[in-house]
This record gives sequence, structure tokens and C-alpha cells, in this order.
Amino acid sequence: MENSTKLVFVTGGVSSSLGKGITAASLGRLLKARGYRISICKLDPYLNVDPGTMNPYQHGEVFVTDDGAETDLDIGHYERFIDETLTRENNTTSGQVYLRVIERERAGGYHGGTVQIIPHITDEIKARVRRVAETVAPDVLIVEIGGTVGDIESQPFLEAARQMKTEWGPDNCAFVHVTLVPYLAAAGELKSKPTQHSVKELLGIGIQPDILACRSERPIPESLRRKIGLFCNVAAEDVIENRNGRTLYEVPLMLEANGLCAAVCRHLRLANRTPDLACWRRIVERELHPESDCEIAIVGKYVELRDAYLSIAEALRHGGIANGASVRLRYVSAEALETAPAASLLAGVNGVLVPGGFGNRGLLGKMAAIRFAREGGVPFLGICLGMQMAVAEYARNVLGWADAHSTEADPDTAYPVVDLMPDQAQNLDHLGGTLRLGGYACRLQPGSLAMLLYGEPVVRERHRHRYEIRNDFIPALEAAGLRFTGINPERGLCEIVELPGHPFYLATQFHPEFRSRPDRPHPLFVGFIRAALAVAAGGVSAALE
Repeated sequence: MENSTKLVFVTGGVSSSLGKGITAASLGRLLKARGYRISICKLDPYLNVDPGTMNPYQHGEVFVTDDGAETDLDIGHYERFIDETLTRENNTTSGQVYLRVIERERAGGYHGGTVQIIPHITDEIKARVRRVAETVAPDVLIVEIGGTVGDIESQPFLEAARQMKTEWGPDNCAFVHVTLVPYLAAAGELKSKPTQHSVKELLGIGIQPDILACRSERPIPESLRRKIGLFCNVAAEDVIENRNGRTLYEVPLMLEANGLCAAVCRHLRLANRTPDLACWRRIVERELHPESDCEIAIVGKYVELRDAYLSIAEALRHGGIANGASVRLRYVSAEALETAPAASLLAGVNGVLVPGGFGNRGLLGKMAAIRFAREGGVPFLGICLGMQMAVAEYARNVLGWADAHSTEADPDTAYPVVDLMPDQAQNLDHLGGTLRLGGYACRLQPGSLAMLLYGEPVVRERHRHRYEIRNDFIPALEAAGLRFTGINPERGLCEIVELPGHPFYLATQFHPEFRSRPDRPHPLFVGFIRAALAVAAGGVSAALE
């Protein structure tokens, strides 16, 4: 079969959390630096249709694409590393695959035939990969297979990948297997057996890995690389050391030095062009050698799991890099702020960020953090629910509307400053994929802080919400000093809130973190960190100048 797109499948063995996503994203960056067009897909083995209804403690954050898909957090890594806008087609789950096959069977699409894992499920998986290859037409499509080799859930994806190498041809398809080479202190040496057993599992499925990306805490000596290669049927030069970098963004540079991309180019019969990594090296250099620092508090309800706020943490990192600064993060439980004074839990921070979320838990704590930032002149950035609680806090403590709230938390409030969007009422019994999702326009008010930071009158940002600010309360809030400086032009929905005269007080209904990239940091995060640095250097008065 002739194909203009070449495929790289990234698999993992031995253990979860080995860094397949970062390895795939890094490889994408290295190929793009060689001038190749790149796209990356994630095949997730769970039966949920998407992660939209999953608890963040189970899955981490839900990354939203511009076309409105709720996807795996690895899609965020891919976008940040390769600086390409991906779509719903770039994330496939077992739930989507099985749902499509069952729907087709119910409609008579298989003409009375017996529906089986092979070929029907595997054919659907292959069709989804092929669709990305045909619609995006990248030179190389990297496909990460979630889970661990040996997991029963991943077997249909692995079988589909095995078939695709036969169909695509050996020069057009390569397998990169991420595995573990642990160091045992008692023995004083690195051990290759976990990698050998992992490869054995792959071979039992019919897949011979072409390249091994070996995760290790220590350098892998040449002798061990030769041993691993010998017992795994892989050339020693294709046994690639894959260690942690000093920073996440150093990983592509380390993998480049260790020959990962060169090995992939060799197996795919691609020219191993000299990569242009100058910009990426500057990013890493600025992050490793900051000129200043600040501390930002993230006040949320899922702070025990840092991946719940992964894109926010990365966007703050990007803002720090743009300002030549190191950004320390303090994760503060919103629930803890309901019983402990904000001044104690937030003492010394240079900025407060209140992220999105759902449900009642921790809302009063989020309002306490926002009030602390507003009254204390501490830079504040609110996102989604963070903006809604900023409006509720202002209504309560400035206008004196004591029970002002969102109807999500208090359906009987006398001041429902945040309310369910009218078209969302019909979706409350069908939660998956029914929120206001994806990219929408926002028109900025001339002279506003948002306009100053963006530098353009209309922007497009990604959303994930059911509730909105009630427009009938806006005149009273503006009369009390709050400003609504970003409006969706199609529906008149409030998108941005500001407080003039404050060092930095800005909140958005949308999620700007999803568009931030290390080489293109989001302007709101750049401005937020700049204000936090000014407070760190000279206090509130300096930030106001």
C-alpha cells in the first residue's frame, strides 16, 4: 500500500507513568525541527467515550481542543511541544470505537454478520488512524498507544498497529517501545530484565519493536545497551537512553543527543536533516537560568493531584520563561480556606490563580482567596469557575448582596449572578460532551487590560462550562467598579472581568491555558507573571506603576 504519511507507534511496558506522552511529543518536536509536517494521536484503552465525565483524581485534567473535544491530557503535551492545533480526531478511546461499531451493528451495517474484535474493532481503530493521516496529511503521524503492553484493554489497539505495519510497509511504519531499566541499589547496577520481559510481551502479540527508549535514572553504559539489543532483537544503536531532564522541555534535546530521531529517520527511510532547535534551546536556557522568581498560589479542589491543573502549571511556566523568571507553585486547598484564614494559607504569595471546576465543594474557599487578592493588591487570575466566583465575591463583599452565588451551588439565592445557560437545561440528564465546548470569539473593550495584553480587538479562546454571568446583574456590578471587558459577539456572553486600579485583577470564562506554548506563551499568563514579579520585587505600589 502506498502512503504519503509514515507512522510511528509509541508503546510502553513494565509500568505506567513511564513518560510515553512526553517521549512521543519530544519526537514530534525533533521531527518538526527537521522540517517535517507532524501530527500526533493518542489511543486510549478505557471504555469511557471521553474523559469529560471522569473525576480528575482518576484521570487528571481534561484537555479541550479548539473544535470542542474533551480529550486526554497528553493531547495538551502534544500541542505544546509541536505547536500544532489538534482536533477531536487526534484522541481515540475504546469507548468511541466500541460505540461506533455497536451503532453500526444496530443499524444493520454489517449485513447480519457476526461482529468480532477482529476484524471489526481493529478495522475501526485503523480507520480512525487512517482518517488523521488522510485529512491532516502529515509527513509523519505519531500514534501513542495508552496503557501498558500486557494489559487486556490495550490488545485491540496493539493488534491494529501490528496490522498497519504490514499494510503500510516496513519502511513506512516504526515501533518505538518505552520501557524501564531500573537501578537496584542493593546490587549496585542497572537491570535489563524488565525491558526483556516487556519486549517478550510485544513479540507474543506479533510486534518487534524497532527502537527502545529506555527510561533510567542513571546513564546506560554501552555494554548494557549491547546486551539489551542482543536479547531484544534490536540494534544497539537503536537502544536509546531516555532519562529525566532538569526541566520537562530539556527532554527533546536529550533525546536528540541520544539519537532517537536519527534512529526513527533511519527506520522510516527519511532524510536525517539538521534540526533547527535554536528556539527550543533558548527556552530551556531561560528556564534553567532565571533572573528572578515569584510564587503563585493555585487555589483549587483537586490540589492533591497536580495533573488536575497540568495545563495551568505549564502556562505559568511559559509566563515565567517569557519574563526570565522561575515560577514556584503553591497548591492550596480551596476547602482548607473555608476554615483557615486566607492570610495564613496565602501568606507571601505573589499571585493567586483560581482555576475552573464543578460542584459545590470549596466554593467559599475560592471566594476567600479572591477577596484576599482583591483587597490585598495581590495579582489575581481567575479561570472559568474562578471568574464566576470572582463575580459572586464582588457582589457579596462590595455590593452587600450577602448570598450572591451561582445557582449551581445555591438554586435559591436571591442574587443568582451566575446561572445555568438557557440551552444547557436540556443537557443535565446527559452530561458527556454537552457543555459549551471549544473555541469561541471574544471581543475586547478598547483600553482594557485584556486589550493591552492581547494587542488585538477580537480573540478566540477555548471553553468548558454550563454556567455564565447573568447579564441583568452587570449594570449594578459595573456601577460598583467591576468591568466586563470581553464579550462573545454572537451571544453577548460575558467572557472577561477586570478591576481597574488593581495591580492585576483579571478573570476569564474561557481557558487560556489550553493555548499556551513554551515558544508562544499566552499573553494573559505573561502579564500575570509580570505583575507578580513586580509585587515580589517592590510590593503592590511597584506593580501599580
